Amino acid sequence: METKKTFVLDTNVILHDFNSIYNFEDNDIVLPIVVLEELDNFKKGNNTINFHARQFMRELDKLSENKSFKNGISLGEGKGTLYINIKQQFSDEFENSFTEKIPDHKILSVAHNLIQANKETKVILVSQDINLRMKAKALGIEAEDYETGKVVNIDNLHKKIQKFDNFDMNLINRLYQESKIDIDDCKFDIDPLANDYFILRNGKSTVLAHYNKKEKTINKVEKKRTYGIKARNAEQTFALDALMDENIKLVTITGKAGTGKTLLALAAALQQRKKFQQILLARPIVPLANRDMGFLPGSATDKITPYMQPLFDNLTVIKHSVGFNSKDSTNIDAMLKEEKLLITPLAYIRGRSLSNIFFIVDEAQNLTPHEIKTIITRAGEDTKMIFTGDIHQIDSPYLDIKSNGLSYLTDKLKGQDIFAHVKLVSGERSQLAELASNLL
Repeated sequence: METKKTFVLDTNVILHDFNSIYNFEDNDIVLPIVVLEELDNFKKGNNTINFHARQFMRELDKLSENKSFKNGISLGEGKGTLYINIKQQFSDEFENSFTEKIPDHKILSVAHNLIQANKETKVILVSQDINLRMKAKALGIEAEDYETGKVVNIDNLHKKIQKFDNFDMNLINRLYQESKIDIDDCKFDIDPLANDYFILRNGKSTVLAHYNKKEKTINKVEKKRTYGIKARNAEQTFALDALMDENIKLVTITGKAGTGKTLLALAAALQQRKKFQQILLARPIVPLANRDMGFLPGSATDKITPYMQPLFDNLTVIKHSVGFNSKDSTNIDAMLKEEKLLITPLAYIRGRSLSNIFFIVDEAQNLTPHEIKTIITRAGEDTKMIFTGDIHQIDSPYLDIKSNGLSYLTDKLKGQDIFAHVKLVSGERSQLAELASNLL
């Protein structure tokens, strides 16, 4: 029988998932009082972490109704007991190791004191802060990341497009002639998921293909030019196919910088502008070096402009492709003026009902799974949502390649009829950018 454990939770775990206390099976949970003090500082605001702070405090209030935390409170049938530890004194060992009594050190102290009080109890600190976990391990305290919601097989999730060499030449010819063939004729050694993409080859003959699960067919994917932007490789061709397919309502596009993720999504949106009431292009604001926007000079508009500029840069690329004096370029200017095309921080669209909108979320790797869910559940009729990002370039200190919202979304939705995922591989920004991305 496995020994019952005691988990000491860091504040960032609560801010990441306000239901986290229920995800440790029948083990006990200890919340240092300093965690509640920190949560109090986060309760005001409109960001997701503020929402989580408020929701968690409401949950504690509900749990403790007519009860006291002095002897712990049951978390429910099959769950453990929740304790709030109010002891914040440092042992002599801690006094020597940490001169500052900051919240992180107080949380460490609680875990350390629990171990000293009962050597038989397995105490584990749970934190999304890597540095705090390293400090804990230096003190001999077992520490781990918060694993709930993390993607297990990340390599398989963001794999490259599948290529089949020596594919039946007769089938390749049929695809060129008929544009589709039955999946049963292909005799794949895999079971393809809905909206999987393939590169089928035989000698010098190559065909790009897409699996339509509903019809059980492999369809030929045509290269297309979209609002002045032409796909430069197979992966970009697949991305445009998914973006232009009206039956696919949700698309994730991943890839390193310069692969064309946002550019392709924006070009596809403009090509389909007459089908949608509005095109929304948004991104989360994650200030570099964890500096708050309040440090930046100017008005609110001035503060957010640097974060939105890359999106405007993509518009400039498209206008250059169609010609700055062309009708298409004029249409872009008119859409911006009338807010038919709106580029905005993601926080500014919270609470909106998103109906008949082509919605692009850039830098989605900086979102939590809960934020991703909140956005998608806003989708109304005839809305198409695109999430783009590089899972290897995460700015949030508490997210990683397995726990970020973009990876979570791709993992949970794979195989659904209305979902498609494409990983872009080749950098197309410039030879210099590609060289830097690969070697630096």
